[in-house]
Amino acid sequence: METNPTRDLQGVRAHPVGVVLALSLGAAVSLGITRFAYALLLPVMRADLGWSYTLAGAMNTVNALGYLLGALAAPALLRRLAPGTLLLWGAVLATLFMALSGFFIEAAPLLLQRLLAGVASAVIFIAGGLMAARLGALDVGRSGLLLGLYYGGVGWGISASALLVPPVLAVAPALHGWTWAWWALAAVCALATAVLVWPVRALRGLTAPATAPAPAKGLSVGASGAEGAKAVAQHAAPPSAAPVPAVPLRALAPALLGYTLFGVGYIGYMTFVVALLREQGMASGTVTLFYALLGLAVVLSSRIWAGLLDRSRGGRALALLNGLLGVATLLPALTSAWPVALASGLLFGGVFLAVVASTTALVRHNLPPAQWAGGISAFTVVFAAGQIVGPTVVGWIADGPGGLARGLVYSACALWLGALVAARQRPLALT
Repeated sequence: METNPTRDLQGVRAHPVGVVLALSLGAAVSLGITRFAYALLLPVMRADLGWSYTLAGAMNTVNALGYLLGALAAPALLRRLAPGTLLLWGAVLATLFMALSGFFIEAAPLLLQRLLAGVASAVIFIAGGLMAARLGALDVGRSGLLLGLYYGGVGWGISASALLVPPVLAVAPALHGWTWAWWALAAVCALATAVLVWPVRALRGLTAPATAPAPAKGLSVGASGAEGAKAVAQHAAPPSAAPVPAVPLRALAPALLGYTLFGVGYIGYMTFVVALLREQGMASGTVTLFYALLGLAVVLSSRIWAGLLDRSRGGRALALLNGLLGVATLLPALTSAWPVALASGLLFGGVFLAVVASTTALVRHNLPPAQWAGGISAFTVVFAAGQIVGPTVVGWIADGPGGLARGLVYSACALWLGALVAARQRPLALT
């Protein structure tokens, strides 16, 4: 049955929130499930397979490396394929790689699956971000809301993983029961992929705007969403004969270093916090509630920090948010008390996506539009470097005296150091 693109777009204009909520399942698959669900599986996989924390952390290190590779390839892919096509192919591949993770117990093939899943997740997230940006261009007054709803899908993926994995582990066979959790997560990814067909068809008649849209007021960009903004700018903007001046990296050095340290610190928490809570004797149901509420806080965070990001032209927002994340990261390392753990999860979930948004806002405030793509690219690269280093380093620390608690203390210190450095970032004079 053929569809009519014009009629589809009329339906999109009538119900943009419903379309973007369906589209947000791409963000749920790409990061909420493909990356962050691993934290729920790490304790049982480590116990079953005899892993060190270094090896357990390396699983998320290679996933972050794969994401970087996918993000770097995405602009070229978007010049050849429609974003909807790329989104669906990425979702199919992510589903396949998640499922394959349940068929291996050796470290090498599991590392390879995590790497490939990272590549696929980047393609999904960036293609979906481009489609959400185009949808926002149809409803400029609500473009910030629509983009926030898309990136909030990361939180829905985290919460869905938290509610799914523990029950599956509880009924799975004793021998390598975690494999069933990978297959269950793959089934959720497959279901989300089927739903994504609808917004892809609905938006297929949407053409790229003549110029790259400026980020909306209050725009909240999801985790690693900066690369999505770069792809939007590169794919949507027409070629220009005028040379683009170089981004003043030296002038942005404090913010770039602060953002690198954010990548190191935040990913250590998201990789190991569930394992720490389990080590502290927290019941499975309580851990499920903790992680589900963390995901819900991610969803709700999309509008909380809009005013701060609009007002802060220097590094104040990045510094404040890094500092708050450091507090959230340290709390479960100091005590196993449930109210403290809950406060940590809610604070962390309510802040960490806003850190990424703060760098997008900083670029928008301090650089001319011609330099936005280059500025966002620079922040993306240093963020990826931090994410790649963080899990393995924290795992290596956790293998020594003090265990995971000591590893999270170092993560908190990285975040606080990032806050101190970012606070030195001063507004630039627009050229």
